[in-house]
Amino acid sequence: MANLNKVMLIGNLTRDPELRHTPKGSAVADLGLAVNRKVQDGNGGWKDETTFVDVTVWGSSAENAQKYLTKGRGVFIEGRLQMDVWDDKATGQKRSKLKVVADNLQFLPDGKGGPARQFPENPSSGHDGGSRQGGSAASADDYQEEDDIPF
Repeated sequence: MANLNKVMLIGNLTRDPELRHTPKGSAVADLGLAVNRKVQDGNGGWKDETTFVDVTVWGSSAENAQKYLTKGRGVFIEGRLQMDVWDDKATGQKRSKLKVVADNLQFLPDGKGGPARQFPENPSSGHDGGSRQGGSAASADDYQEEDDIPF
C-alpha cells in the first residue's frame, strides 16, 4: 500500500516565531499559522473560514524564521503531518495534537515590494538554498497574449 504525507499551506503567522534550542544545540521554532478559505454563507454572501495550524521548523530555517518573520507575515509551508502524544500533567490523561513539520519555508512578499525568501531545511533535497527570489506581482503590461501556448 502506498503512503503519502505531504502538506502545502499558505497563510499568515498568528504570532512571532518562538525559537529554542535542543540540548544538542539544534534550533527549532514554533509557528502559528492561520489559513483562510472563502465559504458561502446561507444568505448568498461570503465569509472567511479560518483554520489555525501549529508548525514546527528546524535548523537554519528556524533561525531565519525567528530573525525575519513577525506576526501577520505571509508564508508558504511545505512539510508533513506529525502527531504529538503526551500525558497531561494536571489530569494524567493522554493528550494529542496534529501539527505540521516544515521541510521548506518560503517567506511571501510583504506587500511593500520586498522579495520572497525561501529557506529549505535540507539543502541537499534538490532545492536551491534560498537563491530563488520572488517579488511584487508584475503589471498587466508585462504580459503579452499569444496564440501558441508553450506548455
